[in-house]
Amino acid sequence: MTSTILLTFLLIGARIVVCQNATVLSATASTTSSGSTSFVTNIELSVEDLWDLYVGPVSTFSINTTVEPTPIPSSSLVPPPTLYYPPFPTGQQAPFQPKNETWKFPADFWYGVAGAAYQIEGAAKDEGRGPSIWDVLSHRATNYVVTNDTGDVADNNYYQYKEDIARIAALGIKAYSFTISWSRILPFGSGPVNEQALRHYDDLIDTCLEYNVIPQVTLYHWDLPLFLQNSYGGWLSSKIVPDFTEYARIVFTRWASKVHYWFTVNEPIVFCGFYPLPENYFKKVAIPEKQQPYVCGHNVLLSHAAAYHVGKSINRNLSISLKHNGGYKIPLTNSPADAEAVQRAWDFQESWFADPVFINGDYPSRLKSYVSTFLPAFSDEEKARINGTSDIFAHDAYTSDFIMAPDTGIEACTSNASHPLFPQCYNTTKTYANNYWAIGPAGDPGTPWLYKATDWVPAFLHYMQNTWKPRGGIAITEFGFSEPYEGLKTELVAILIDPVRSAYYREYLEAILIAVSQGVKVVGTLAWSIYDNFEWGQGYSVKFGIQVGFLGVLFFIFFLKPFHTPLSMVFADEELVR
Repeated sequence: MTSTILLTFLLIGARIVVCQNATVLSATASTTSSGSTSFVTNIELSVEDLWDLYVGPVSTFSINTTVEPTPIPSSSLVPPPTLYYPPFPTGQQAPFQPKNETWKFPADFWYGVAGAAYQIEGAAKDEGRGPSIWDVLSHRATNYVVTNDTGDVADNNYYQYKEDIARIAALGIKAYSFTISWSRILPFGSGPVNEQALRHYDDLIDTCLEYNVIPQVTLYHWDLPLFLQNSYGGWLSSKIVPDFTEYARIVFTRWASKVHYWFTVNEPIVFCGFYPLPENYFKKVAIPEKQQPYVCGHNVLLSHAAAYHVGKSINRNLSISLKHNGGYKIPLTNSPADAEAVQRAWDFQESWFADPVFINGDYPSRLKSYVSTFLPAFSDEEKARINGTSDIFAHDAYTSDFIMAPDTGIEACTSNASHPLFPQCYNTTKTYANNYWAIGPAGDPGTPWLYKATDWVPAFLHYMQNTWKPRGGIAITEFGFSEPYEGLKTELVAILIDPVRSAYYREYLEAILIAVSQGVKVVGTLAWSIYDNFEWGQGYSVKFGIQVGFLGVLFFIFFLKPFHTPLSMVFADEELVR
C-alpha cells in the first residue's frame, strides 16, 4: 500500500484537493501511448498518514506539556574568571590601535541569540505538525546526518520555551530570534491552518514581550513542508511562490502588531545548495543537477519579494529582510586572476541574492551569464518588485576565506561544464599563500569551513555598507563558533571552558565596535546559538551553544556556559554596551 500511494503521489501527479483535515487525491484515468489505462483512486492522506508513509516512528520526550518558568539562580549567572578574557584588541583588525574609551555601541543596538525551529523545538509530531524534508532526511536517508541523529526531541524548546526566555532575560539579552515552523502552521504546506500551532507561537511571542525580550521571527529556516517537496518539487517549482506567499500572509496577519523584525528566508545560498536532494526519498525532477540550486534561488527571490510586499501591506512599519550568509573574501595573492576570482566569489555568493534585493532587481553579471542559459529573465515588473525588498542587510557572517583562481585558470573553467569548479570557477583556502599558517584558529573538525577570522570583520562590514548601501543598516544575524572537540567532552567542568569561542566572541564584537567607530551602521547582532542544538548534517556532534544541554531519559536540564566574554560582558558590563 505504501508503494502504491507513493507512486500515485510522486509519479502520476494526481490533482490535489485540500479539505478540512486531510488531503484527497482525486480519481482519474488516462490511456498511455501503449494503450494501457492508468487509474488513480481516491486516497485521503491525513497528517498522520504523511508521518507513517514517509518518516516512520519518531522519538518523544517525557516533558510534553508547556513548562512554567522558575526563578533563575544567581549562581547560574556568574561570569568566568578574568583569566579567560584576552586583552583588547588582538589580531590584525586594528593594527597599532589601542582601545578608545569613547567608542560605544549605539543606545538602540540590540544583542540577541538565535535558534531555529527544527534545530531546537523537538515535539516532532505533536499538536498537528506535519513532516518536513528534514524529518525524512534524518530518519530515512542513512548517514545523511552524522550518527543518524534526528530533531525529534532536540532541545524540547516547544514545551520549555518559557524557561528559555526567562533565562536569556536574566542574562540581559535584548533579543531572541526564532523561526516559525511552516509545517506546524500548515501541515501540508498549504490548505488547512493548524490553530494549535498559532496558539503556541502566540504564547511564545507574548512571553518574549513579557520579559522585555525583542522577538525576531524568521519565516523559513530550511524545514520545507514535505508535502510541497513531494507534490511539485518544493523550491524547484514556481508553484511554491503562491504557497509561501499565503503562508507569509497568515503569519504576518497574526503577529505583525507584536513583532517588528522579520526575516523571510534564512541563508538561501545554503538551502538551495541542498538540491539535488537524495534520490529515492523525494519527488524526482528533470532539472539538471548543477542547475537546481539556481532554479531554487530564482523561486526564493520571487517568494521573498512577494512575502515582503504582503508584510508591508499589513504593517508598513515592519522591518522585513532576507538573511544572507557568507564570509569576507580575500584574494590569496595580488594577481589579476585571484582578483577576478574574488569577484566571482561575491557574485556566486552574497551578490546572488543581495544584488537583486538591494541594487537592481537582477542577478550580478558573472552569475547572470550562467543562469541566463536556462532560467527565464526577470521581467521589468519582477525586477521592480524584487528591488528594495530588504530594510536592513541581515547577514550570517561567521568567518572569512582566501580566494584564488582555479589551477587551470578561470577561462578554462568557465568554458568547460565538466570542470569540478564549474560554474563558480573559483577556489578557496584557509591558509596564506606564502606558508601553511591558517587564517585563524580552527573550529571543530565537524565544521571545516569555520576558522576564527575576526581580523577581517571591519573590512567585511565596510564592504557590505559600501556595496549594497542598506537603508536600515547592517545586522549580523548569526555569528558563533564551534569549540573544537567539545562534543567529545563528558564532564561539565571541561565543557564550560571554551577558550577559542570566548576569544572569538570578544574579538568579533570588538571588531564590530571598530567598524561602528569608523562610520559603519550596525544595528545589532545575534549569537548562534541559544544553546547546543541539532546542527543539520552534523547532528549533535558539534556545539555552537552559549548554553549547554544534557538530554537524558529522565531529565532535561541546561547548565549555563559562563558566556566567556565578550558575550557575558556585553550583557553585564554597562561600560561596554552603553
